[in-house]
Amino acid sequence: MKFPESWLRSFVNPPLSSAELAHTLTMSGLEVEETEAAAPAFTGIVVGEIKSFEKHPNADRLNVCQVDAGQDHLLNIVCGAPNVAAGMKVPCALIGAQLPPAGDDKADGKPFEIKRAKMRGVESEGMLCSARELGMSDDHSGLLPLPADAVPGTNVREVLNLDDTLFTIKLTPNRADALSVLGVARDVAAITSAPFQPLAVPAVQPTMDDKFTAKITDADGCGRFTGRVIKGVNAKAPTPAWMVERLARSGQRSISALVDVTNYVMLELGRPLHVYDLDKLQGGIDVRFGRKGEKLKLLNEQTVELDETVLAITDASGPIGLAGIMGGDSTKAELTTTNVYLESAFFYPLAIQGRARRFNFTSDASHRFERGVDFNNNVDGIERATRLILDICGGQAGPTVDTVAKLPVRKPVTMRIARCVKIIGKQISADEMAATFTRLGFEQTRTADAFTVTAPSYRFDIEIEEDLIEEVARIHGFENIPAAPPLARAEMMQSREDGISLTTLKELAAARDYQEVINFSFVDEKWERELAGNEAPIKLLNPIASQMGVMRSSLFGSLIANVAYNLNRREPRVRVFELGPVFKRDASVQDGPLQVAGYAQPRMLGAVAFGTAYEEQWGAKARPVDYFDVKGDLEAVIAPWEPEFIASAHPALHPGRCAAIRLDGRVIGHIGELHPRWVKEYGLPAAPVLFEIEAAPVLLRAQPCYAEVSKFPPIIRDLALVVPAGLAAAAILKTLQAAAPGVVTGISLFDEYRPTNAAAGLSETEKSLAFRVVMQDTKKTLTDAEADETREILVAAATNKHGARLRA
Repeated sequence: MKFPESWLRSFVNPPLSSAELAHTLTMSGLEVEETEAAAPAFTGIVVGEIKSFEKHPNADRLNVCQVDAGQDHLLNIVCGAPNVAAGMKVPCALIGAQLPPAGDDKADGKPFEIKRAKMRGVESEGMLCSARELGMSDDHSGLLPLPADAVPGTNVREVLNLDDTLFTIKLTPNRADALSVLGVARDVAAITSAPFQPLAVPAVQPTMDDKFTAKITDADGCGRFTGRVIKGVNAKAPTPAWMVERLARSGQRSISALVDVTNYVMLELGRPLHVYDLDKLQGGIDVRFGRKGEKLKLLNEQTVELDETVLAITDASGPIGLAGIMGGDSTKAELTTTNVYLESAFFYPLAIQGRARRFNFTSDASHRFERGVDFNNNVDGIERATRLILDICGGQAGPTVDTVAKLPVRKPVTMRIARCVKIIGKQISADEMAATFTRLGFEQTRTADAFTVTAPSYRFDIEIEEDLIEEVARIHGFENIPAAPPLARAEMMQSREDGISLTTLKELAAARDYQEVINFSFVDEKWERELAGNEAPIKLLNPIASQMGVMRSSLFGSLIANVAYNLNRREPRVRVFELGPVFKRDASVQDGPLQVAGYAQPRMLGAVAFGTAYEEQWGAKARPVDYFDVKGDLEAVIAPWEPEFIASAHPALHPGRCAAIRLDGRVIGHIGELHPRWVKEYGLPAAPVLFEIEAAPVLLRAQPCYAEVSKFPPIIRDLALVVPAGLAAAAILKTLQAAAPGVVTGISLFDEYRPTNAAAGLSETEKSLAFRVVMQDTKKTLTDAEADETREILVAAATNKHGARLRA
């Protein structure tokens, strides 16, 4: 929001300098991002009146002017401007004047000094200036005209108010009420207690009975629609200089008188307006949601397609504007327009939010309506604009027609006095709180320990107790609240031994040479369908981008995108992990501090590895990372848990190189190579290996307990068992571990053999698995007989459950 200080002070004029006013606004929550002068510094430029001029004797394009600049004689000044005229009043730079730097001088910031000079043999005693030479704009098409009542010799800075300060305020999205000079002025008056002088908007009495029919079909989108017919306007009338100046200093260029008036009222009162060419409207106006297939050409010449979620202004011909965003090209007011229809409406923020971004543009109107516009100043906006149009363009106005369908209901908010004092951290009296609400224009009732407050129609950000506490704090002044450190009893946090934290889990993943990434939880709907098999993802009502329209139910899409991103930047080896939430529908979930009813948000640990298994080195031959590398990383991260890896299928993974990860009888994730189809689809040179598991189950750990360290030597026996080829090694390992006597301290698989011919003593349907069994007693040295007995127990268990036999 940008505006000149002089405009603000026409509403409220506190006894503060420009710098003090900027600081006060910033400390109240309206951050002043920048202040600048309306024009750069210059000296020696005064009002000059051209008394007469004649052609230069030696140059066709130059004129020799006689100029009254308030001196004791007329100045002889050579000028090449095409619009020079007798009686014209213009800026005149006297000898010795310092002009803003331009051209080569602009780089080093040196001002340009006016000196007495001869131009083609004629002496020039100064210079007549355009707007660009004063640093006011880039316009150098001719001399800058000054007001006819300007007195020659008067400083131009005074005449044009060039010492005015321009404020640029950086607003948070909740403060839509401050998107106008009136809104900022209300805050300044509340903060400084300076007298507030609201703009008087008297009703313009109609001079004819002409009306135009308007109705609201969808009241959930449009709560109020106000309109007025004005006939016989002169759309070619020039916009007054004072209005052009205020618009320009607020960052708006002058377009035409009708458009300038609507922009001016929007900046002044925060009320977006739209003006139609009445003769182009067909039938009455209907505010409704669009219909699929309807198309509309906008004022920016962009053609958009509407649907049932887009609120539209329509007439008998169809859509003629995007409600609260931009008008249509077919009904726009032009310089030939003589009859207009002026619109002032209230659109609900939810009906406007995200629609402009969907069509890849934004507008001043949408910026305001999607945040909330005062629903009680529709008529004031119409009356103010009508008065300005009649004064500038002439014409006759019909009666104002105000159609109200459904307006927001302001719910009272209760603020506890003790709670307010506690949150702010400073003792503020209840009387000061009451005065704050009064100065802000809030209706209030007070009890011994609380206030019940109803916010005005222009404040859409007052919904909960904390909002009122914030108002008290900012009007009191954030700089007046001491920065005292909080005092509390310091208690040692209890450290659990039966689990690890999420941070520790991240550290374990990082220790396996993975880099952490943090991705958006909003993903492309295509990822959900293809990589998660989710045909009904959770959709966002107001996505920040079209490719981020749903909530993820898997980390795989984001991780694959991380790989592609790095490969596009010539990073051949990628190893990243993410620990973050996914989102799934679950009717059993109830509302809570960190959860929403109907939606589960489990945290998942996911990782992807691509490229070589190790960094390039001399000690090992480079090879691509494979399933077993990543499986080993996962086992190391979640150790001492020993999950089962069971051949399975997953939409994102290779059908023959994918396993479900099962822990305590429940599948908690999947691991495998990316499916060849998606490798091709996402343009990867090879298949990365990924895994994803639920974090919660692996955070638990068995509580550490003392175990005696044996001082006796261990005995090692190897078992080569012949089992069916389709039997998983994990299954027989689990059987051996369950049957192992207490002296067995470890069982591990160290070899697998599949026969290539019958001579090996195994059929094609069999394989050999070799296990190493470590036995050790803490009381004595085990004998060979005891070791053999243990070995037989293990063989018997494998034989009974799986039909295994010892390999000869």
